[in-house]
Amino acid sequence: MDGFLTVGRFAPSPSGRLHLGNILTSLLAWLDVRHDGGRLIFRLEDLDPLRSYPDYAALMAEDLLWLGLDWDDGWRPGEGAEYTQGARTALYQDAFDQLSGRGLVYPCYCSRAQRLAASAPHPGDVSDTGCRCRGLTPAQRAALEKAGKRPAWKIHVPDKTIPFTDGHYGRQDIPLSDEGDFIIRRSDGVFAYQLAVSVDDAAMGVTRVVRARDLLSSAARQIWLIGELGGTPPDYCHAPLLTAPDGRKLSKREGDLNMEFLRQRCTAEELTGILAHMAGLRPTDAPVPAAALAADFDWARVKKEDILITI
Repeated sequence: MDGFLTVGRFAPSPSGRLHLGNILTSLLAWLDVRHDGGRLIFRLEDLDPLRSYPDYAALMAEDLLWLGLDWDDGWRPGEGAEYTQGARTALYQDAFDQLSGRGLVYPCYCSRAQRLAASAPHPGDVSDTGCRCRGLTPAQRAALEKAGKRPAWKIHVPDKTIPFTDGHYGRQDIPLSDEGDFIIRRSDGVFAYQLAVSVDDAAMGVTRVVRARDLLSSAARQIWLIGELGGTPPDYCHAPLLTAPDGRKLSKREGDLNMEFLRQRCTAEELTGILAHMAGLRPTDAPVPAAALAADFDWARVKKEDILITI
């Protein structure tokens, strides 16, 4: 696209201040693209209106630029609304209609508690390995709706294994049935993460997705969805998680080492040096600007195991 080898993206959710783990992934995504002389897009994943806050979006952009992690196209405060998922619902509706017209979508009347039997990578996006709603008759569906049940909408995944090569963790063979049918539209009408991100990555010409490894299994669903919608899926490269001393991954909700705290404690070069050292890119944590890491960036030097925070 436009002569660039790689088109990558930042795609944060404006639900809280960026934390150290978000910044590590953003740094790796930026280095991956800049090393290749590629193009970077900033997209806001603000699907959930109850969890998205404009003030956090502006702070995210400011924090990334403070670190020297710039982008070529996309959202900026006051401009680039077309790069916000909240403004792209017509595209998601079109994809939903395509899938529905092929008989791949069905209404699910399970309660949230029932659906949370399996975990989801993003709020509002849950999986089910054996949803009973798949086999409901029209009469049964009508009875549930008459009783006041509002359905979410799930996609019926085939019994198929998706092979792909992750840029960091190598060959993957993920059966779609491991995660089961998953929601592509919530009961409140909000389109879910898996559908939206697949539509956006294909429509924006993204060729390379760098994100944390807890989303690795989502790559199989997105590869399949993009293919079903007639697009070309990007390559995926997943990064290790930063974990707290108790072993859990960092969370915006918990306020773990967020950028407000980090910017009070470190300069941009100091924080970048710490992250580069923790990831395996540098032998010491000496301060370094992000731009100085791009020329010799190599995924082979990035750790595969999760990283215990020592800052």
